[in-house]
Amino acid sequence: MAARPEGRHFLRLYVAGATTRSRQALRRVYQLCEAELKDKYDLDVIDVYQQPEMARDNQIVATPTLVKEFPLPARRFIGNLANITRLFGELELVTKVETAL
Repeated sequence: MAARPEGRHFLRLYVAGATTRSRQALRRVYQLCEAELKDKYDLDVIDVYQQPEMARDNQIVATPTLVKEFPLPARRFIGNLANITRLFGELELVTKVETAL
């Protein structure tokens, strides 16, 4: 794995086609990233229909799935991405100060 810049988040969103659910997941992830991570993130969007080998290699069994690959430890959030607060907590993207509140 190549060296990753400190303070930068690398996320991967797996979706299944251009469905309403996929578009909603993408919109929510962009909202999350823009609100909380500002310009300190990279987001790859993988359509499992277009790149099934990526889904297979990364053991993606359901969509949408959001994977925080860096900083470590890697975390996955599978399913409904509607609850942004829960999503941030699950992916450990909340800062210690926010967690204490």
